[in-house]
Parts: sequence; structure tokens; C-alpha cells
Amino acid sequence: MKRLTRSLCLVLLAAVLAACSTTPEKPSAPLPGAGAPTLEGPLVVPPLSALPETAPRSLSGRFSRVAWADVPRWNDDDLSGFWPVFLRDCRGLMRPASGSLAMPARATPRAWQPVCAAAAAQNPGDAAAVRRFLQSWLQPWRLNGPDNRPASNLVTGYYEPIVSGSLQRGGLYQWPLYAVPSDLLTIDLGSVYPDLAGKRVRGKLVGHRVVPYDSRAQIEASDHKPPVLVWIDDPIDNFFLQVQGSGLVRLTAGPDAGQVLRLAYADHNGRPYVSIGRWLADHGQMPLSQTSMQNIRAWAKRNPARVREMLDANPAVVFFRSEKLADPALGPTGAYGLPLTARRSIAVDAHFVPLGTPVFLDTTEPDSKLPLSRLVLAQDTGAAIQGAARADFYWGSGDQAGQQAGRMKQRGQMWLLWPRQAGEPSAR
Repeated sequence: MKRLTRSLCLVLLAAVLAACSTTPEKPSAPLPGAGAPTLEGPLVVPPLSALPETAPRSLSGRFSRVAWADVPRWNDDDLSGFWPVFLRDCRGLMRPASGSLAMPARATPRAWQPVCAAAAAQNPGDAAAVRRFLQSWLQPWRLNGPDNRPASNLVTGYYEPIVSGSLQRGGLYQWPLYAVPSDLLTIDLGSVYPDLAGKRVRGKLVGHRVVPYDSRAQIEASDHKPPVLVWIDDPIDNFFLQVQGSGLVRLTAGPDAGQVLRLAYADHNGRPYVSIGRWLADHGQMPLSQTSMQNIRAWAKRNPARVREMLDANPAVVFFRSEKLADPALGPTGAYGLPLTARRSIAVDAHFVPLGTPVFLDTTEPDSKLPLSRLVLAQDTGAAIQGAARADFYWGSGDQAGQQAGRMKQRGQMWLLWPRQAGEPSAR
């Protein structure tokens, strides 16, 4: 009877999970509980004894040890600016792992302690010295799928939009970006049922029941909306900033005009992401193959009375927080809790590539057969980024980065670079 009751509970929870917690396409959030690493001052690496041993996390992929000569176009990547990015990644690697299964898998801190300690004591003078350090301390491992065959998968792109906004509603500024509502509940199912480790339900309390949180249309129709952080002057800019999960907002009206805000992903309403491009295609407005951001924007200008109908087809809403824009050269904070770096950060499936891991990505330029082979860092995740060698390549901020990201649907392969002394890649 106990087993039957437990099974029924799991079935009911799975049903709630399906209704409440399918995430939007891209958004990620910094790791909770691990603490944000300080980005100022020299890199400080704790002694090995200060990094507690935590239970290992299983990875879904398989790994084949290879020689550096077997990594295609490894020597073609210019590593001139890579060293500061690598040191910043070490700041994340040296955070003790919490052991929580609700977080994405992280690269094992104890495995990286000797490498980061050696890096903190050096200052390679040029790209050749950086390459020598990496080849001396790290070992490449080819990422294979669960079938132990070399993994090849889709590589897409994402970016940080730059949009215009105002802190006050008025005129063109009619499209809100919300902060996290006070009544949003996030329930970690794994804390109650280990079988559901890593699964979360988002909803709200109505009387004595937890129900799915409001959809996009319900939020807009409600008299109790979440707090508004900023008003945007264009509905498509507003929508795609939510899809990307972060963005820069130039305040162009009101007393704060001239300031730039960074909005970072904070949470979401738990509703399933629905493509508005698919909605346009299903309603005969344009072929699916032509549903680019530019064409969607043009359609919205021709059909202003139907824009709300199109947007409401996607029930998912992303909530944001304001993030200090300390260094405009640094990107938004990814799921690893570190700022993303243009053309050096990727989002991965952490079941195959633990966050913080250096990865050599071999793919091609957007909409091209020209090689794009670069050393990148696994510093972000995304709900649509699933499977061995699946990646989302961070292009940076602004329109040009957006054009590159929007055209990128390539195939790619991965090689994980792991400390030589530590064996094959592992996670915590």
C-alpha cells in the first residue's frame, strides 16, 4: 500500500510538473547557494583541504581520451585574449560544490585546484604561452553520446539585446518587463521525492491549493500585476529580450534618460514556451522558414491590432532583476554565476558537460561552411539546450551579435579539456 500511495503521488506530481514548470526556451539563472565569486583583485585559490569532497554526479555522456594533434584546428584559434577569461572561470571553479541535485552539474572543484593554483601564479605573455600552459596542464577528451559514438549536434547562437525603455509608462513605452512577483512559488520536488531530484514546480497559492502561475494573457488581464522594472517601446524587442533571458535597456525618456540598465533573468512563470513564429505559420501569416526576428517585427508593424494576440500565444513570461553594469565589456551573468564573454561562452546540457569546463568547439560560422573552431567555456544552460554536444554560442551584445545569433543553426562537436592528473571529466 505504501508503494502504491507513493506511485500515485509521483504520478500526480508529474502531472503538476507538466502543467507548471516547462521552462521558456533560453533563460537560465545563476547557481543558487554557491555564492557569487568576487571578480576583483587577484585570483585566490584555496588549499585542497578547504574544498570538501562531495558526492559525484553521474554524466550522461561518454569520453574518449585523445591527443592534442587529434583536436581539429586546435592551433587555429587565437588565444591572445583568453587568459583573463580563463582566470575568471577559475574563480567559479574554486567555489565549493553544494551537492544539491537541484543545481546543474558543475566541474569538480578538487580536480581543478592544482590547475587554477598554477594559473594564479603565472602571467603568460602571449598566445603561444597560453597554449603551452593549457597543453601542459590539461588533457582533451572527445565527447561521445550514450552509445559511445562521437557526438555531433546542433549549435545555435544567442545574444544580449539592447533596447530602449523608460522607468515611467507613457507614449510609446507601453510594454512592461516584470520583476519576480511576490506570490510566485517554486517547489523543489527533489527535496520531498528523490526520484524527482532537479525537478521544480512553479505556481501560486489559491486558498489551500497550489495552482499553475498565471499565463502571459492572464497577467496582462489581472488587476494585480507583478512589479514593473522598466517599460519598453517595442513589443517585439520586449518579447525577444525575454527569449534571450537578459538585455541592456537604454533609458531614452524621463529624468533617467541616458542611463543603461542590465536586466538579468530572475525566474519565470513555469508555463511552456510556445514559438510565436510557429503561431504565425499556423495562422497562415508567413512560412515557418521565414519567421526571422526581422520578419516578425515587420509583421507586427503591419498588424498592430493583432500583436497582443500573437504574443499571448506564448503563455511563458520571464521575470527579471536589475544587475549592476560594472564593466560594459562583460556580458550578463550566466547559469554558472559568472559574466558571459562574447565568443568565449556557451550554454550546454550540464548532464553531458559540467558547468565551468573548458570546451573546444568545432563548428562553422552562421549560415556558412567556414570553420568556427574556438576554445570556449561552459558557463550557461538553457531549456532548449539538450543532448550530447548541443550548444548555444554567446555572440555578445547588440544588433550585430543578434544577426549572427539569429542565423546560427550549425552542426558541431566538442572536446572537453580536463586536468591531466584527474582522469576523465567528472561532476559535482
